[in-house]
Amino acid sequence: MEDRVKVKTVSNFIWRFAERTAAQLVSFAVSIILARILAPEAYGTVALVTVFTTILQVFVDSGLGTALIQKKDADDLDFSSVFYFNFTVCLILYAGMFMAAPWIADFYGRPELVPLVRVLSLTLVISGVKNIQQAYVSKHLLFKRFFFATLGGTIFSAVCGIFLAYRGAGVWALVVQQLMNATIDTTILWITVKWRPKLMFSWNRLKGLLSYGWKLVVSSFLSTVYSNLQSLIIGKVYTATDLAYYNKGNQLPTLVIVNINTSIDSVLLPVMSSVQDQEGRIKTMTRQSIRISSYIIWPMMIGLAACSKPLIAFLLTDKWLPCVPYLRVFCMIYAFHPIHTANLNAIKAMGRSDIFLKLEIVKKIIDLTTILITVQYGPLAMAFGVMLTTPLGAFVNAFPNKKLLRYSFKEQMLDLLPCILLAFFMGAVIWPIQYLVFPNIAIVAIQVVTGVLVYVLGSVLFRMEAFTTVFGIVKSFLKKS
Repeated sequence: MEDRVKVKTVSNFIWRFAERTAAQLVSFAVSIILARILAPEAYGTVALVTVFTTILQVFVDSGLGTALIQKKDADDLDFSSVFYFNFTVCLILYAGMFMAAPWIADFYGRPELVPLVRVLSLTLVISGVKNIQQAYVSKHLLFKRFFFATLGGTIFSAVCGIFLAYRGAGVWALVVQQLMNATIDTTILWITVKWRPKLMFSWNRLKGLLSYGWKLVVSSFLSTVYSNLQSLIIGKVYTATDLAYYNKGNQLPTLVIVNINTSIDSVLLPVMSSVQDQEGRIKTMTRQSIRISSYIIWPMMIGLAACSKPLIAFLLTDKWLPCVPYLRVFCMIYAFHPIHTANLNAIKAMGRSDIFLKLEIVKKIIDLTTILITVQYGPLAMAFGVMLTTPLGAFVNAFPNKKLLRYSFKEQMLDLLPCILLAFFMGAVIWPIQYLVFPNIAIVAIQVVTGVLVYVLGSVLFRMEAFTTVFGIVKSFLKKS
């Protein structure tokens, strides 16, 4: 039984990872093309609007998608009740954004934002149609469905975005790209996933799910507001161009995190939820998740920071070089994400959304204090503030699991220490390579090859357990293929 669960988990992780990787690579390639055509201000303008839509996306799910995944015996009545509730919420949110568009434009002093807000907010309604399908796929570990839906939406929207950019549509190229991505993704998911909402609704079932989900909503709301508060402040206090550099510096590290950590995260929650009464198994899964994802993410983040300047110059041209300092800071921030997500997944899987909410409140008090201190010193200082408080946030997330799983933050850091030290050593080796007098692409290639060799050889030399595990998983998968 345990072997079957392990095989199913690995298989779904691979499909999820393939989906994330393919989609992000296409999106990244498109962003390079668009960044060469469009000015940084166009990206900053869209970012001003997405601050609001991203925050409202929290209420689109209402924590109910996660509640459906966590509930062991969720049936059609649960899924249908959540679907109708969610869709109603989305319509209300869109109506609110439609009416608030002039106010948002006045807030920034940019009247041209009114139509952008009203069109981009349609993604809220589309999400309401898609979210429960996503929960169904996740709960039943059907991640292969995500692959085709996400890839189809990404490719179609990419073609639309590039075509409009070349036609001189400016900021509207980015807006239409986002809208088409959501529409096609949702359409394909509805075609490939056979579940449909039934004509049934239970307020009692919904209340039961909301009792778990509302705490996740508040937690997610606090986290999302904080994340977008920085963009809001930069866009208001500084300039759209500053915001574009800030967001572009965040993009590359996010690409890595979305591919790896999100893949593990989305597969691990339903698997953990299925064994939520078995503390020992959840601890083992949490430990493996932290070890494996950190073993992969730490060297990628350190390596990306080390080769960021020649990489940005080659991919986006010199006009985007001001985003390099932001990129390096965000690399250090995201390196700690495996600890964050693995601990929080364990807490959610055990049904402790109350603890989840308390942790988020503590972290946001720390984060808001950091913003108040750093905002006067500029956007880069704000990013540095986040970097300095990230280890503290990791400690906060890990703290409850000392009691719940008997897996303390100290143990977790000791598990990670070998890969962290090796990653920094690798970074120290490849950092000076950027000063060679070669074309940027050649410098990046030398850095990547050298970094991989140093890290892999170091893993073999020091017999790192995470390397053995990853190598075994890859070997097993290749044999079956």
